[in-house]
Amino acid sequence: MTQFKVVQVADSGFSAPEWVFTQLAEAGIDFSVNFCENGDDLARYAGDADVAWVFGGSPVLRGDNLLELKRCGAILRSGSGTDNIDVTRATELGIIVTNTPDAVAPSVADQTVTLLLCLARQVLKHYHLIHRGIWDFQAAMPHGDLQGARLGLIGFGRIPRLVVKKLAGFEMQIMAYDPYADPEKMASLAVQRASWDEVFEQSDYVSVHCPLTEETHCSIGAREFQMMPAHALFVNTSRGYVVDEPALIQALQEGWIAGAALDVLQKEPPDADNPLLAMENVIITPHIGGTSARFPLEFYKYSVEAILDLAAGRWPRSVVNLGVTPRWGKLSPSIYTE
Repeated sequence: MTQFKVVQVADSGFSAPEWVFTQLAEAGIDFSVNFCENGDDLARYAGDADVAWVFGGSPVLRGDNLLELKRCGAILRSGSGTDNIDVTRATELGIIVTNTPDAVAPSVADQTVTLLLCLARQVLKHYHLIHRGIWDFQAAMPHGDLQGARLGLIGFGRIPRLVVKKLAGFEMQIMAYDPYADPEKMASLAVQRASWDEVFEQSDYVSVHCPLTEETHCSIGAREFQMMPAHALFVNTSRGYVVDEPALIQALQEGWIAGAALDVLQKEPPDADNPLLAMENVIITPHIGGTSARFPLEFYKYSVEAILDLAAGRWPRSVVNLGVTPRWGKLSPSIYTE
């Protein structure tokens, strides 16, 4: 019987811990690290791999490059976003795309709440005022109270559900748009199911948590910002290209909305002349939402878990392309429940 083979084909920014090699070896899995830049590299190092494992935003697993993965039954993307993976092509080829959103969800939820509070309470603006010698609470009054305010969520996956739990003490009214979410999960967290337009029209705060896909690319634009109340604040910790950035800039410049907090941009790092950098009502952080003291460990922990599931012929905890017909044939049900 051919040994189950896993190849890490893209750099994680840090070396795999020794326990990863040990645990996979003990499970009888052949694991190697060979960073690939193109289809030729994939053919050479991962052409006979059962699982191609990628970290970060490497685009190597896109388009015709996937044809070089002759035996591959699954692509593992450590982390949450899979916009650097050609999910449609993988699905056509019968390749499962799995990720590890549980590794980053708690920290992204923390980042979302942090940005929301800092923006609402004008923390950054007062910081700069004080350093200019201005001690005046009236120079930047808070944008209203969170208690009783309405928060609108775009997306209702793991991260926004954690956001709801973390904000529970603020007694906000929370609504969410997600056509794929389970209505019972919304109801269990006292979240109102809403239409796309209702979220933008009725929310004091809008927080974005959807993946970047062809459907969501620049889906939030001038129309949505014009629908928002003038006092509303906008938070994005998902992906920069979910938002039409020029439209956001116009909305902030012309007062359609009161402010924005962004952990993601269309270009990272941004150009020095990006107007967002000069706006006092904008908070920007360098795509740090998924990071924490524990995130390297969590990345590898959930990634190894997924590999062990796949090697055992089971569906992993998280599957991006649920409609795929696996080239491996039928898999056993997942052993996890949310």
